[in-house]
Formats: sequence, structure tokens, C-alpha cells
Amino acid sequence: MTKSLITLSLLTLFSHSLTADEIDPSEMFEYMKTALKGEWKLSPEYKQIDTTGAYKNPLVYPLVGTEKTAVAYKFIGFGTTLQEDLLPDTKKQMVTMYHCNDVVDCTEVIATHYCTKMNQPQFKMDLNNTTKDKIVFNCNMETTLCKSNDDHIHKIIMEFSDEGKHLKTSYLGWTDQKPNKKNSIYHFDKK
Repeated sequence: MTKSLITLSLLTLFSHSLTADEIDPSEMFEYMKTALKGEWKLSPEYKQIDTTGAYKNPLVYPLVGTEKTAVAYKFIGFGTTLQEDLLPDTKKQMVTMYHCNDVVDCTEVIATHYCTKMNQPQFKMDLNNTTKDKIVFNCNMETTLCKSNDDHIHKIIMEFSDEGKHLKTSYLGWTDQKPNKKNSIYHFDKK
């Protein structure tokens, strides 16, 4: 075998092993449970880079730079569901429930976000754009709310850095079937 053929074979094997369509939903859900578990504090203002300023909301701002819990993740239902409690004990408190579509045969990771917009968009993990450093959920276009013109969260993105001790979470809004500016982007640090 020639050097170029060997190199091409290795590149093909390497690139094939990294294809997004081979991400196992069950493994990604288990990874989420490990990576997110516990309590996170809202990062200090100087770390709130590339955000929408949602952390400056008077109902949220007292959490900035304190040791108070700003988001917490815990298991419920014998570990089958990961509950996200965002901005607990504030008027902006929201909950998102993440779980496999089937406990035995997990082919999708899905979520429901209980929002202060007074609606509950449903999501599917975007396996084509999800990695262990960036987890992406898109609104489930099979549901009425995601197809509607109503204001709702249409995408959730969780980005890890600092060896998993820092989390940037983006809740991206849509209205009239297109992105709006009603986004909430927060930076958290592991407590």
C-alpha cells in the first residue's frame, strides 16, 4: 500500500469516527447527567461575555457574583430525567426536563422547557451539532408551538469550558417563524 493510500485510509477512518450522526443519544444523555449535575452559580459580571444582558434583569441581578444557586440539575424518576431548575427562588424561575424518548431504547434526547413566556416548547437534541463541549437542542417542529408564530424559546445551547467548570447557556427566542431578540444568555460556574 502506498503512503498516500495509507494516509487517505487513516483520514477517512478518523473523519468517519467523528461524524455527528454516530453520536449515541443514550451516551449523550448520560454525559449530560454527569457534566451538568449539581448546583451552578451565576458568573460575575466580567465573565458574562457575549450575552444578551439577561443577567442584568432586576429579578436576576442579585444572583450575579454570589454563591447563590442560579441553576441546578438533579435526577428525578429514578435517574430517567434530568431536571434543570433555572434561577430558583426568583420570579424568573423556569424548569426544563431532559430525558430519553424511551428508557430502554433511547433513540432521541428530548426536553420540555417550562418558560416564563407562559408556554412549554418541546425540544429534540440536535445530534448533528452536538458535541461534549456544546449540546444543542432545537424546537420540535412536529409540535404546534414550535410551528406557530407565538413568541417562544426555539433553541437551547449549552457550552462547556474550563474543564467543565464553566457553562454558557443560551435560550434563543423566535416569533413569527424567525429569530427574535428575546434571548436569554447566561454564564455559570460550578459551585
